Amino acid sequence: MELSRYEQETIILYNQAEQTASVYTHDPKLLQKLARLTEKYPQQIQPDGPNTYLVPKGCVLIREPYSEERRTAARERAKSAGLRPPKRGASSKTE
Repeated sequence: MELSRYEQETIILYNQAEQTASVYTHDPKLLQKLARLTEKYPQQIQPDGPNTYLVPKGCVLIREPYSEERRTAARERAKSAGLRPPKRGASSKTE
């Protein structure tokens, strides 16, 4: 069954007593990322059921939004360094 983008929700649950967070998601990109991280860090990130992974709480971040000034400064630094954003839909891996 194909879920709409609205239905592809992610739920992150954790409490103060445990060192891990439970990530339940139907977001295909996040599922791929969690699967890759599980292979790379099997001791820290583990599957815990369908569409659910246990991750260290330190992986869950909430940060302050970037100000427009900070975005502009970062954009200018990237331009002066000759960096360009990746093309949408392009894979970063070569086959």
